Amino acid sequence: MKKRGVLHAELSRCIAALGHKDLFMIGDAGMPIPPGVEVIDLAVTAGVPSFASVFDAVLAEAEVEGCYLAEEIRTHNEDLHAYIRGRLEEIPFEYMPHEELKKLSAKAKFAIRTGEFSPYPNVILRAGVVF
Repeated sequence: MKKRGVLHAELSRCIAALGHKDLFMIGDAGMPIPPGVEVIDLAVTAGVPSFASVFDAVLAEAEVEGCYLAEEIRTHNEDLHAYIRGRLEEIPFEYMPHEELKKLSAKAKFAIRTGEFSPYPNVILRAGVVF
């Protein structure tokens, strides 16, 4: 039995299978996932698990070199925006309208659905390399 890190078997497998430049998404309970994108659905109830708890667990195991966010997060969810920026201080960010972020999500290798119920807590991350 695995005793630390991401314990969810499917999520652990998806993270381990990431290659350089692969895209993956962490989103709220209502973010539409395009057909063909593997969904890791962690949502249990409103707020459980939170975006932040899933984001932190994933960042502890995945190397990230880029981040894509909806422009709307800047004004509609300032606290979460600041949290994401703080956790990825050295990473370049790209902002786009929420509708464009939804389109980009079709290129994600997998998408993690959280129980988050706040505006625009959806992020697409680009996998980096550790060397």
